[in-house]
Amino acid sequence: MKKEILINSTEYETRIAILEDDRLVELYLERPQAERLVGNIYKGKIKTVLPGMQAAFIDIGMDKAAFLHASDIGDVNDGPQFDSEYVDEEAPADIVRKRRRAGIETVLKEGQDILVQVIKEQISTKGPRVATDVSIPGRYLVLVPDDDHVRVSKRISNWGEKRRLKKVLTPLRPDGFGLIIRTEAEGKEEEDFRSDIKRLQKLWTRLKRRSELMKAPALIHKEVEMTTSIIRDIFTDDVGKLLVDNRTDYRAIMAYVRQVMPHLKKRVELYKGATQLFDMYKLEPEIDKMLDRKVWIKKGSYLVIDQTEAMVTIDVNTGRFVGKGDQESTIFRTNQEAAKEIARQIRLRDIGGLIVCDFIDMYSRENRRKLYEEFKNAFRNDRAKRAINPVNEFGLIELTRERIRPSLMFTLSEACPHCHGFGRVLSRDTMATKIERWFRRAKTDRHYNKFSLVVNPLMAETLISAEANRVIKIMKAHGFKINLVRDTTIPMQEFKVFEADGNIDVTEAYQG
Repeated sequence: MKKEILINSTEYETRIAILEDDRLVELYLERPQAERLVGNIYKGKIKTVLPGMQAAFIDIGMDKAAFLHASDIGDVNDGPQFDSEYVDEEAPADIVRKRRRAGIETVLKEGQDILVQVIKEQISTKGPRVATDVSIPGRYLVLVPDDDHVRVSKRISNWGEKRRLKKVLTPLRPDGFGLIIRTEAEGKEEEDFRSDIKRLQKLWTRLKRRSELMKAPALIHKEVEMTTSIIRDIFTDDVGKLLVDNRTDYRAIMAYVRQVMPHLKKRVELYKGATQLFDMYKLEPEIDKMLDRKVWIKKGSYLVIDQTEAMVTIDVNTGRFVGKGDQESTIFRTNQEAAKEIARQIRLRDIGGLIVCDFIDMYSRENRRKLYEEFKNAFRNDRAKRAINPVNEFGLIELTRERIRPSLMFTLSEACPHCHGFGRVLSRDTMATKIERWFRRAKTDRHYNKFSLVVNPLMAETLISAEANRVIKIMKAHGFKINLVRDTTIPMQEFKVFEADGNIDVTEAYQG
């Protein structure tokens, strides 16, 4: 499979696209005002212990208290909770039951200081979820303080390789630490692991010292920013090319790659083309469609995707597709194509939680079995944990998928002010970034240099806010003269651009 990573970075937004066989399958997005929390380690103070919920709320210095469940406390449940995707073994069931019967109130007290790590982002009105078992991921290993096990990633399927890795790592395990062997360790040798262990131990020593000196609540360790974490976790031997369009990011990536994975440095390239990187790969239309309810598949069939706070439903429709054979074979082919596209959309939109897929009913049990296998196989490259049930008698496939952060729908959009939150529109930050990209495209043409930009008054406030006047920055960066026009009749998710001298509408000319 051909695999590529594209990194588009601006002052206000970093986007990372993962392509498989030239199709967009994953998109990661990070903005300075909404940096991710997963992996951060805090020295917190226990605010409330709730025996009835077997949970506690921890003050970690944020607006919302962090949520700590009994199952995420080391003294209640053996084994590391963070990065549990990689764990093969679990604590014996009788030990777990015995400790849970003791109750969370016997382990935690209000006002107590506690070291915790974020395992799930803040979602909707809920604060971040934390665990007391701290772990630090490296390139090939995860270091787990106060543990004495060597565990292997579930995603390494070769049992011979699992045994070999355990045999190599067991003598290297430092006293007082456990190790989780990551998928990227497959085929690696002792020397690769020694350098990883040394680097992780130094990091743990530093943050342990910080935790002793600092007063709760305090941030003890911040997980690396998104670009570095993606390079660490996804940039492996099966990636043919990594393209980045920002010189500063390129230098930082090259410095990291030379240190940790020098054999891959030739696959990292700085993109210098006049056309924007995502435009070059025709990704912008794909990203814009990520908020659409209706997703067209092949030959006229389509999906309808509806997201709620509790669950996601995906409905398969034949649409205009009538097929050439009998009805059962037509329905089966439609369901097969839908299964592939559903898996892609779930990964692309980063949908988690409970998902119900309503396929078209099939009479054949064998076809239902084949559809289930096709659906499972479509997720083979998905890194999120999931559980998929077979097709039931109603033609439904139910699955749960790990939800660590809000889906991209909630990142790219905001509640519509006109319908009191029942619908969604593109957020102001997303629209501002789209406008900036429009003018960067116009720069490559140089046909015009004076424009009138027409936007909703609320959008205008975002563009010329005191903290960062984006219109002035665009004019300075590209040598344009821009007259900002407020128009109450234009929707928030739209904008128009006119050539100032001739009053010609040029909006569509550089939409991408």
